Amino acid sequence: MARTRYATDRGLIVRMGGTMFLLGLVFTGFVIALYFVLFDYSNRGGSNSGSGGGGIIVFVVLIAVAVAFGSYYWSDKIALRTSGARLVGPGDSRDAARLHGVVDRLCALADMPKPRVAIAPTAMPNAFATGRSSKVAVLCATQGLLDKLDDNEELEGVLAHEMSHVAHKDVAVMTIASFLGIIAALLVRFAFYSELFGGGGGRGRGGGRGNQNALPVMLVVMVVGMVVYAVSFLLIRLLSRYRELSADRSGALLTGQPSKLASALVKVTGDMARIPTRDLRAAEPLNAFYFAPALSPRKGQISLSTLFSTHPSLEKRLAQLDKISKQLSS
Repeated sequence: MARTRYATDRGLIVRMGGTMFLLGLVFTGFVIALYFVLFDYSNRGGSNSGSGGGGIIVFVVLIAVAVAFGSYYWSDKIALRTSGARLVGPGDSRDAARLHGVVDRLCALADMPKPRVAIAPTAMPNAFATGRSSKVAVLCATQGLLDKLDDNEELEGVLAHEMSHVAHKDVAVMTIASFLGIIAALLVRFAFYSELFGGGGGRGRGGGRGNQNALPVMLVVMVVGMVVYAVSFLLIRLLSRYRELSADRSGALLTGQPSKLASALVKVTGDMARIPTRDLRAAEPLNAFYFAPALSPRKGQISLSTLFSTHPSLEKRLAQLDKISKQLSS
């Protein structure tokens, strides 16, 4: 955790450690399974399949490392470009001056460096913060959020939530946690296209038998990759939902006004249903960063997007904030 005045969340620390440990076990099992599927197969007469499969794995790992490296070091630039946001100074506009004023107050409360400030030109009320450290962080509010939250204390609650992600180094944690999923997903794709267009590497000196054996080998690789991806996906989603609860809690304790954060949360979530579906879909790539998911909730609707959401339910978030409010007032 960063050395700020944001409340230390031991539950988040435990869950981060537990997730990393479980992902480490999955990764170990992943490597062992691939060894027996590819290299052991090669030793038993699979000819070029083992060496070809090993080459694919090395190539996939190198790509995954490059993707993870880029996500870690340039998460701020990627998020700004994806959202269409622009960095603003306090003198650029009335909204920019208001946003900078709230951020200045929060930085003083949290005793942390001031992040760069940006505004995204979208009517969807939301906000996000990203960056590998507080020194290079960027905090972005949408125009819709600034228009919707005319109460500075509500806006302060939302931004305190977002800045806690920076204080808790969430970008680094989620990048590391996602690494295994990236490898598994890429491996499935490469195995599929290798078999579709190249015969899985079994063609060549091994003749017909090697060619026949290549298909089941690559199918096993695909199945292993899909299982690993599914497990890592679920673990990361569980961590992400708790991470959002932790940010709510840390932000509410920093400002001392959980009711204002709850009020802002209700307004932001309620407005999502009135945002055009096209705009919500365009914003979904940044769901993991946003204060509230870019989805249009409908009562009684159950879908994969809600079952595997990056955020906990509105009811769960409000219940936690109500509990904190009671604790602070007692």
